[in-house]
Parts: sequence; C-alpha cells; structure tokens
Amino acid sequence: MEQKSVSSQYSHPGHSETGKRSAVVLSVFLLLGFMFAFPKLTLEASREGLLLWFRTLLPTLLPFMILSNFLIRFNCIEKILNPFRKIWAAILGLSPYGAYAYLLGLLCGYPMGAKLTADLYSQKFISKKEAEYLLTFANNASPMFICTFVVLECIGHEELLLPSFTILYLSDYLCSLFFRAYYRTESNNERFCVSFDRQDKNKKTETSPTYPLGTLIDASIMNGFETITKLCGYILLFSILAKAINQFWYLAPMGKYLLLGTVEISTGLAQIAASTLSFPWKFSLLLSFTSFGGICILFQTKGVLNQSHLSLRPYLAGKALNFVLTFGLSWSYLLLTQLVH
Repeated sequence: MEQKSVSSQYSHPGHSETGKRSAVVLSVFLLLGFMFAFPKLTLEASREGLLLWFRTLLPTLLPFMILSNFLIRFNCIEKILNPFRKIWAAILGLSPYGAYAYLLGLLCGYPMGAKLTADLYSQKFISKKEAEYLLTFANNASPMFICTFVVLECIGHEELLLPSFTILYLSDYLCSLFFRAYYRTESNNERFCVSFDRQDKNKKTETSPTYPLGTLIDASIMNGFETITKLCGYILLFSILAKAINQFWYLAPMGKYLLLGTVEISTGLAQIAASTLSFPWKFSLLLSFTSFGGICILFQTKGVLNQSHLSLRPYLAGKALNFVLTFGLSWSYLLLTQLVH
C-alpha cells in the first residue's frame, strides 16, 4: 500500500507536465499555421509588437533596468530608502528594499516590479515571504501608460484621469492589505518581512561590491539587455496570437473582448474601446484589464522570475483579486457619480 501511494504521488505531476507540454505544442502549431496562411496579418502584427517594444518598452524600461541593477549590486538602496523605513513598514508592510521594488515597479510599469523583486530576492536582500508578498501587488501598469493610452486614448475623457488613477491605485493597495494579512508571520503575528537591520547585517558582507566598478556596470548592462530582449519575444508572439483571435472569432463580441483583454493588454484595450459596449462597461473593463495585465504580461513576469525560482501563484492570486476589486470600484464610482444609466 505504501509503495502504491508513493508511485501515485509521483505520477500526477508527470501527467500534468505532459498535458502542459501538449497544450503548448498544439498552440505553437496552430500559431505557425496562422502565420503561413495569413502572412500579411502576421507581418502587421509583428510590426505592431516590435513598434510597441521599440517605442515604449526599450526607452522606458531599459535605462531603469540597467541603473537598478547597478544600485542593487553596489548596495546603494539602503542609503536612499532606509531613513524612511518606518513609513514603508507602516503603510506597505515592506522593508526599504521591498519598498524600492514597489516604487520603481509603480513608476516603470510591467514587468519592472517583478524583475526587481526577483533580483532582490536572488541577492538575498529580501526574504522569500516578502518577495511573494510583493508579487501580489507590485507589478503594475506605468502612470504614463495609464494616462496616455488607457484614459486619453481608450476611455477618451480627460476629466476621468484622476478617478482612474485613484481606482487603480486604491484597488492595488486594498490587494496589498489582503495579502499582507495572509503573509503575516504566524508565530509572533508581526509583519512578514525580515527585520531590515538583521537582514542587512547578515547579507552585507555577501553582497558588498568586491568586483571592479567596470565589471559591475557591464553585468548590469548585460542583465538589462537580456531581460528586455526576452520581453520583445513575448510581445511579438502575443501580438500575433491577438491578431489570430481577432481574425477568427465568430462568437459573441463580448467573449472576444474578454479574451483579447485577457491575452494581450494593448490589443484588448483597443478592441474594448472601439466596441459598441455601453460606457459603464467600457470604463470598468478598461481599468480592470489594465490592473490585470493579461497573459502576455504573465509570461513576461515568468521570464524575469525564472532564475529566482519564485512561484507565479502569488502573482496570479494578486492579479485575480486586483481585477475584481478594480471592476467593483469602477462600477461603484460610476454609480456614485450617476454615470450609469
């Protein structure tokens, strides 16, 4: 009986892994079939994806990635954020290093929050619990993306700029409060994150810059280029996938909008904005999918987490809750302001 239970224990993960691989292989073949059958649409989607990467992600994310890598490797974050440690702990439940990942992730957009979380955890500046907690709420759309694309272009009402920011950031903060309670240390009911003083003393000798300055700069640049190149690949693939969905969807339009918003954020938001949905539905779905990010962002996040071996489950749980909270807050705002008819 014992041998049987042991064998059954190890058989399930194998079946699960085989199923995942089969689904991926089937998806790749279907995507290849679309590319061969519709080369013009494929070229159009590839250009759109490359332009998005070249015009938006490359100039906005790459400099921050390089400089952030350097600051982490050179132990500069402590001097910058440690004076405000009590504020980070009280408001966000984070150490100064965790606050750095959150703030820069908020400023730079997807997937910078996850990237910094993985880097800080890999170099032992934050604990695993703090890293998992950060993944539930620290990976968000950038203010520039929200302002220009989501509000001005998709929603089309400049007066809703402040309400949109408030809804998105409030839902993210509520999400952090929910998961802070979950990740709280059970033994002493204190905040989950490792004491900054104790952690810093233990790790300072390990992470002090013992390499020449030029080597640190080179490593930071190479790390940034490796990450940004991976993001380019994901954006290309999902741009083609979104184009295929848009071409072959023959069911209810609402299903297409929901699927496109789930798959790729930029294409999905543009389709929702151009749809015949009523304004309350448009507004609520646009903000909700902005907070969710989509499967393309999920794969980008997985790509930056790979070397750290952090699980995607906290990120998925956080994004699911964030979607629900954002939709509820959006609809409630419209009800309160009598914009729902």
